[in-house]
Amino acid sequence: MPKVQKGKVSEKVVHPFSRKAAYLAREEIRLKRKERQKNDKATRLSSIGEKLLWFQGQLDPAKMAYTKKDACDIIERYLQRFDSELEQIELTNGIKGRQGRLHGAREAVIKQTIERERAQYEGIGLEIPDIINAKHLKTFREWTGDLKKLPNIKLRKVSNKGLDTKNEGQENDEAEEEDNEDDDVALDDEQLDEMVLMSD
Repeated sequence: MPKVQKGKVSEKVVHPFSRKAAYLAREEIRLKRKERQKNDKATRLSSIGEKLLWFQGQLDPAKMAYTKKDACDIIERYLQRFDSELEQIELTNGIKGRQGRLHGAREAVIKQTIERERAQYEGIGLEIPDIINAKHLKTFREWTGDLKKLPNIKLRKVSNKGLDTKNEGQENDEAEEEDNEDDDVALDDEQLDEMVLMSD
């Protein structure tokens, strides 16, 4: 019976062009991609969590329901959250004798963020927690900041599109209805004329 050496495992060297080497390379790429996706998701959830915590801090404990106008007021405050930091950067850069711009990268990131959020708010709507619905507001108030419970919080897109023009839009709709009624009467007169001509 041959003697077996304990503790020593013979490692075979993998040829660089073999099928096993290709398999190991694919596996390594897959693991790196999986790790990158995990980190991206964690970063995204973290930023959403910070946003929701900011909104939670702005809620009035006495209010049981919010209107769309109230939500828009909170969003306006949210869009101005970087104003003090931008003022500090301007003060730092305004000091005489200073060469170049300090915190230029941070300032650029803040301005891009504000522009993007402002465009969303004035366009398709900025995504905020659903504070207009009383049931979802209650769930949002009970949230402790745990990122694992983020799926329980309902989000809603709020836009400032219909807010200022609501009264004007109602007036326009009423004016259009009156015009349509006038058009209907005119069509009836035309039809009567045609009927008179046909009968002659």
